[in-house]
Amino acid sequence: MARPWDGIISEDEQRAYRAAGFGRPTGLGKKPALLIIDVQYRTTGTVSRPFWESIKEFPTSCGDVAWDAVHNIEKLLKVFRDKKWPVLYPHVAPKKAYDAGRLAAKVPAIMTISDKGYEFVAEVAPREGDILVPKRHPSAFFGTSLCSYLIDLGADTLVATGCTTSGCVRSSVIDAFAFNFRIAVPQDAVYDRSKVSHAVNLFDMSEKYADVMPTADLISRLTTLPALAA
Repeated sequence: MARPWDGIISEDEQRAYRAAGFGRPTGLGKKPALLIIDVQYRTTGTVSRPFWESIKEFPTSCGDVAWDAVHNIEKLLKVFRDKKWPVLYPHVAPKKAYDAGRLAAKVPAIMTISDKGYEFVAEVAPREGDILVPKRHPSAFFGTSLCSYLIDLGADTLVATGCTTSGCVRSSVIDAFAFNFRIAVPQDAVYDRSKVSHAVNLFDMSEKYADVMPTADLISRLTTLPALAA
């Protein structure tokens, strides 16, 4: 099966990881939680457009690859809704002047996004009972109550979706790994403005921190787990 990093990470480099013992799957636990990270119009655009068209609306948009991922997040979200499993939304709240720190210095466009840009994409938007986790840094864990929520929910497995693969998804996955959660990353339900960064970071997460697989494969595994009692 072709992986996103095939043709980008050489076969020799992949063999080097195998030789060191990296890349072993950890599997799913029994109580998964879904993280939908930063799936807001500022990262997708209000409609699917090619990248260079999309950034005319929001300069931080990732273009049509974002909408490809959104459609896969929809499929995962349905499974979680049907199973009554928890869904959490780590997201960047509108930036204020007092938020002007390293991120604002590095990505000044994030300080000028309209309120519409910070709205959740309607197709995968939160509903009553979901947990919103506003954040000011890449990791969904840093400076937030996410870990506290997950402990209270009894979650042992996180399914990380959203964007960007190389930024907020990756940093959240690394922190989740540090907290000893099992982690699954559906490779086609995360997105990035760079195809290379997307692929390389998926490879790195797959080797060190998470089980990376297509959405369809992950759904097949999730459907074998018991639903929560109503």
